[in-house]
Amino acid sequence: MITVVGTGVSAPPADVLAGAGLVVGGRRHLDAAAVPASAERVVLGPLAPALDVVERHLDKGSRVVVLASGDPGFFGIVRVLAERFGSGALDVRPGVSSVAAAFARVGVPWDDAVVVSAHGRDLRTAVNVCRARGKVAVLTGPGAGPAELGAALASGGAERGGWAGAAASGLVAPRGGAANRHSPAPLKRVLLVASDLGTKDERVQRVTPAEAAARDWGSGVSVVLCLDESRALGGVRTVAGPPPAPSQWALEEGEFAHRDSMITKFEVRALALARLGPRLGDLVWDVGAGSGSVAVECARLGAAVVAVEKAADGVERIRANADAHGVDVQVVHGSAPDALAGLDDPDAVFVGGGGRELPGIVAACARRARRSVVVAMAALDRVPAVRTALTDAGFDCEGVLLQSSRLAPLPGDVTRLAATNPVFLLWGVRNPAYREGVAQ
Repeated sequence: MITVVGTGVSAPPADVLAGAGLVVGGRRHLDAAAVPASAERVVLGPLAPALDVVERHLDKGSRVVVLASGDPGFFGIVRVLAERFGSGALDVRPGVSSVAAAFARVGVPWDDAVVVSAHGRDLRTAVNVCRARGKVAVLTGPGAGPAELGAALASGGAERGGWAGAAASGLVAPRGGAANRHSPAPLKRVLLVASDLGTKDERVQRVTPAEAAARDWGSGVSVVLCLDESRALGGVRTVAGPPPAPSQWALEEGEFAHRDSMITKFEVRALALARLGPRLGDLVWDVGAGSGSVAVECARLGAAVVAVEKAADGVERIRANADAHGVDVQVVHGSAPDALAGLDDPDAVFVGGGGRELPGIVAACARRARRSVVVAMAALDRVPAVRTALTDAGFDCEGVLLQSSRLAPLPGDVTRLAATNPVFLLWGVRNPAYREGVAQ
């Protein structure tokens, strides 16, 4: 058997280590433990050599103890050991996870928190989860610590040019020497940075994202709590766990404030959402957002969302709709494509509206989108140029004309069919063989 011990906030008991032929762990774990003099020690670094040593000891019937931080089954070494040796070979004795300890230190319940790891993973996923949810724990890693997370959240742009609020730190430089006037306002988030949990140097520091970006945090950080403090405590919950996915989408138009029926109809929205595929960890743009109905629905499904709208009254309407549905949508007041310059590259983009500039806007979005672009338009004349813009950017393009008729009452307790305006919906999915503008 392999005994996997989560050390929690103290050293493992001596009886756990008695008779061990091999003890594996981080240097600080080994230094704090009463390792038998006869046991071989392996300091964890690269996993593969350590696992080979574990296998040799198992083959000769030697007892193996693996020391880990907190709960080793929670984003920990249990996954790797189970994949190599099988779950039946493991005797796991968990300690208190770093996430549980961090929330305990600040006195905040965490049954409704979202936990995401940035250790050895793409930071953008953690950033997007922090944008979309009001209570997130981020497990940090080299190059993905509180400074990098804070810079991305303070700037509204972790990848391309967004810098407002973080420029003062020197970590994010303005493009062209000036702030992009279209950059979205930073979300209201506070970071609680828990360092060296369970040690004499343990600290929990409350900082803004911009303050986090300006500091050197060293290498002792284990977890960062990203909170919207206005909603972090929440109300009384009858079911534990993060907020569930919505039970309904493609909401009725009456669920949104809009002007003169200028809103993406729910039949169109339903197919657009299916082709966008918004999910937790994604970033979605809603360009020409109007009332923001698509933006709000994507946010309800867990994505981080930026809505771009040129009309001032539209901007306020989007914010009101987001507030009414309890989601965060960052709003950029400006006209595409110029307003897109300071934003992170999105996973998916929805483009609404029309006009002669539509193909150019679609082309600009397609150059940046990682996965898909969906375009809704009323004018048949725009369809060929939009399709060309998508295919030229390396997307496989499909489309449909949506014509629907809704049941409507007539006097005399009878019903008629009321036709809605036809809409062309085109969508492109990035062809994996297309790289950097060149088909392979």
